[in-house]
Amino acid sequence: MSEYAVITDGLTKFYGDTPVVRRLDLKIPKGCVYGLLGRNGAGKSTTIKMLTGMVIPDFGHATLLGEDAREMSPTTRARIAYVAEGHPLYRMMTISQLERFTESFYENWNGDLFGQIIDHFQLSRKRRVWRMSRGQRAQIALALAIAPDPELLILDDPTLGLDTVVRRDMLESLIQLIQREGRTILFSSHILGDVERVADRIGIMVDGVLRVAAPTDHFKQMVQRVVLTFDDTPPPLNETEGILSNIVNGHRRELTIIGLTDERRNILEALNPKVIDIVDLNLEDAFIEYTRGERRPLPLLNAPAKRGQTTVTTPT
Repeated sequence: MSEYAVITDGLTKFYGDTPVVRRLDLKIPKGCVYGLLGRNGAGKSTTIKMLTGMVIPDFGHATLLGEDAREMSPTTRARIAYVAEGHPLYRMMTISQLERFTESFYENWNGDLFGQIIDHFQLSRKRRVWRMSRGQRAQIALALAIAPDPELLILDDPTLGLDTVVRRDMLESLIQLIQREGRTILFSSHILGDVERVADRIGIMVDGVLRVAAPTDHFKQMVQRVVLTFDDTPPPLNETEGILSNIVNGHRRELTIIGLTDERRNILEALNPKVIDIVDLNLEDAFIEYTRGERRPLPLLNAPAKRGQTTVTTPT
């Protein structure tokens, strides 16, 4: 039995002549909370749609809970829940009608759990979808996804457009689900604070390529801002591997570096700065620096899929 809930091998999708996802090799361990990140157009939603069978890849394949995503049995499919971006629901149905409709597709429907979530969000079962706010639709979509007690929960930007209170309630519900043994969550999000709070691993896609696959804390530790202060105009710095951005501001040279190794530190110290300040970044700042940077080739950051290991590869 595989230790991974999700595995992709060379997953590729073109729209016309444009590659949207390119040779994606992804491994998500069982019991992991995995945040899939990227700027708009990076390929996140297309990846999720290929995993859920809504989009057929041009090359490669994906395996979920040990079965091919394109030939998944009804039994395995019932072990997976999916919440789409925008939380589409049948507008004329009430919550009770949505429950009965969704329950008919699952053998292991947990009506008590569904009721607890609905009560927690203070939603009336008689209320129709078209009269719900965006936040309420998100809450009912999450309740419908969690009630079958899925082993794998896939969420496409589940908190996009929600206010702070509703987002916090949804995150707390996710955390409660996470604490149930063996459950795996894959979610994409543009709200990096949410990802930082709940995800123990992240993947970052840039132009359809998975550039980062590492524990969340490990990525934050690897991306650092280094500020060199000089008595006069900073001396020139030769192009150095691992430097994403290099900005001169008065007597300061501000660098964003992937992996401040001893070799790179020696290069900086050889410039004879008056002060070297190292600034730790939160996930949002590290993500912005990594994906924005100067338009140099981005290094790959790949840490092993097993938690607790921290090997990093940064090829030229």
